[in-house]
Amino acid sequence: MSQTQVLARKWRPRNFLELTGQEHVVRALTNALEQNRLHHAYLLTGTRGVGKTTIARILAKSLNCEKGVTAVPCGTCAACEQIDAGSFIDLIELDAASNTQVDNMRELLENALYAPTSARFKIYIIDEVHMLSKSAFNAMLKTLEEPPAHVKFVLATTDPQKIPITVLSRCLQFNLKQIPQPQITENLRKILDQENIRSDMTSLQLIARAAQGSMRDALSLLDQAIAFGQGQVEEAGVRDMLGIIDQSYLFDLLDALVQSDGLKLLALADAMEVQCLSFDAALQDLAALLHRIALAQTIPQAISEDTPEYARIIKLAQIFAPDDIQLFYQIALHGRSDLSLAPDEYAGFTMTLLRMLTFMPDDLSSAAQSQRTPSIPIKPCENQDAQRRTEPLQTVEPLSDHTHAPVNVSNLDWPQLIQQLKLSGMAKMLAQHSEATVLSAEKIALCVPDLHKHLLEKKYQEKIQTALNAYLGKSVELNFSVGSVTGLTPVVLQQREEEVKQAQAVAAIEQDPIVQQLSENFDAKLIVSSIKPIQK
Repeated sequence: MSQTQVLARKWRPRNFLELTGQEHVVRALTNALEQNRLHHAYLLTGTRGVGKTTIARILAKSLNCEKGVTAVPCGTCAACEQIDAGSFIDLIELDAASNTQVDNMRELLENALYAPTSARFKIYIIDEVHMLSKSAFNAMLKTLEEPPAHVKFVLATTDPQKIPITVLSRCLQFNLKQIPQPQITENLRKILDQENIRSDMTSLQLIARAAQGSMRDALSLLDQAIAFGQGQVEEAGVRDMLGIIDQSYLFDLLDALVQSDGLKLLALADAMEVQCLSFDAALQDLAALLHRIALAQTIPQAISEDTPEYARIIKLAQIFAPDDIQLFYQIALHGRSDLSLAPDEYAGFTMTLLRMLTFMPDDLSSAAQSQRTPSIPIKPCENQDAQRRTEPLQTVEPLSDHTHAPVNVSNLDWPQLIQQLKLSGMAKMLAQHSEATVLSAEKIALCVPDLHKHLLEKKYQEKIQTALNAYLGKSVELNFSVGSVTGLTPVVLQQREEEVKQAQAVAAIEQDPIVQQLSENFDAKLIVSSIKPIQK
């Protein structure tokens, strides 16, 4: 009974044309081979599974093909077939991780002095070359300085920083990049078509993403998926095999953020815990989703329409501000790194979600509040004189569900006043997220959105009270309440001011004669995201 060959070996590229994702390396080597400008030592660097050893073997065939040195080896001559089969006597492959000592290297180099048995060149492929000892590198250096004409070295490593500079300087170096997910997906699709195995595009995209730029890893995962799915590759099976968080959970989490619905966030976290989903993987996938949303906001064409959940990504990209997405991305990354420090993973995960909820902008949250039931009872608000107020620094009562109009009794301006108070920390945050409904030198009433009511701790109120008394030179009556606001809190006003400054900066650059000349003459494109207003 014949044994089935694993996909990674069966579909290993046999020539440069079959290689995926390393066009820059292929082009350089092809030109060198066609022009017969050969180097005695090549260094291939890159992460695992991106094609270092594969390129080394293709190069060995190109140098020893019986048709002559060529960028397109025939693949049918004895030399090509033996190299593909791993039985070519003049191709010596060495794993430096298992042969670190100088004696192994000296034996290899002494053998290099002899002419090849039947080939044009004797090829030495040394994998993970950075694992060699210092003395082994010194022994290699002597041969690299004065190499025999019939010897070619192809060194491969995942960590070029550990290779001595004296060796690096004597090698022609090529940096292999991680293979983009779309290219991995397309390659997997072609292979499954050839194998007559049924699949769907989403499952292949999930495998490509899990491979993290490694084609070899992608093929190994594809082998597992075929076995897991009993001969077919489908999304549900691939998700189970990879332990991937169902993307609908992630979108539901962001929808709950849009609605400022803390209870829904916790309910989703509870559901994930019941299903024994990994919170570490959840934060990783959440960061990846936020990255795709950021791409949709800045470079829409970078998101393919056949991307899973394309419509939901675009919708969220339109709802959230780019700055918020950038902030949430950082929160997700930090939350994941702090997960091991949390009391437990559930606490660490939910704390990350609460941190995102805390930094939700007022204008977005107030718009979303109209789409859900308030989490606290709201009482109608009467006119200003009859309005119920809380006792100073004691309790907080909710205000009406209609919008307050800011009141000005004197020349005081709340956003400007905050700047003069020299507040810091959470007290400053409370002040910035509050809107003044009554503002005079004798009495100040501040309304806090429901989203930020957690800031209404007594100590933060007391700090604001103390700062106001000191600034005004007398005791002022200060009341806090919770309710809907116009959205014109100091934070929102500052954001709007920054947006105006940004728009003015972009307009000034676009109208600059030099920029316009560059655009007209050289078809130059202005990178708007790189423009920042001057901070005075």
